[in-house]
Amino acid sequence: MNDSTPPLHPMERERLRTESTLVVTVESPEEFRDEVSEGIAALERGESTDSPPTLSFTSYDDLMATLTPRVLDLVEAIRREEPSSINETARTVDRDVKNVHEELSQLARLGVIFFEEEGRSKRPVVWFDELVINLPLDGGTSDTATVAP
Repeated sequence: MNDSTPPLHPMERERLRTESTLVVTVESPEEFRDEVSEGIAALERGESTDSPPTLSFTSYDDLMATLTPRVLDLVEAIRREEPSSINETARTVDRDVKNVHEELSQLARLGVIFFEEEGRSKRPVVWFDELVINLPLDGGTSDTATVAP
């Protein structure tokens, strides 16, 4: 199976291993851009940015389509069982290897997991202990229209 996900540099993997929480949030592209701009400006001023690793979605619908209960079960199984390969991961969750590989590849592209190459095997690694989902309740980033009575 060919995977186009670039491998993480060893320093990036080690930095992630020191983190314990992945924050998932929903924010508009403008909010995301503003946060990134503020972070870059802080770094340019020589200030540190101690914010936890964050995965941002532009809508609640995108978040729910990506982090389905089935995907979260997969992440939890990897964290708990520490399978040594994609094939072993599929056996662990009793699912088709091709489907598991596709989901793992997407999770790697998002930074939720990374792969460690061990010979010809790719071992999926969940680097966090806790997943925190922050959902704004102001409705500003929702894809759904409000219906008036």
